[in-house]
Amino acid sequence: MAITPDDIRRLALEEPHAAEMIHRRSPSFRVNMRIFCMLPKDAAWAVLKLDREDQLNMIDGHPGVVTPARLYPHHGWTYLWLETADEHLARTLLHLAWTHVAPRHMVKASRLAM
Repeated sequence: MAITPDDIRRLALEEPHAAEMIHRRSPSFRVNMRIFCMLPKDAAWAVLKLDREDQLNMIDGHPGVVTPARLYPHHGWTYLWLETADEHLARTLLHLAWTHVAPRHMVKASRLAM
């Protein structure tokens, strides 16, 4: 089941202290001013900033749905193809991306709140 940019926006903003800001004329989602997700205008994907190991595992586990980004994939930038992704996968990837860029005290606090 496909997800939409509005789904990505809703899920990204559910992460603790997440904020939406414009980056290169497109929505980006940040924690502590660090980008964890971008929604390029009119693109069929969302861009996520993952830990390299998480990126490789997700690409391997979800071929064609999660792929390396065209720019800076070795730094964890990853595409999530919206047409083939489901909400559970999107939520998981957004949380991993948030965890990768959030300050450690926020990550620890979010785990304690679970």
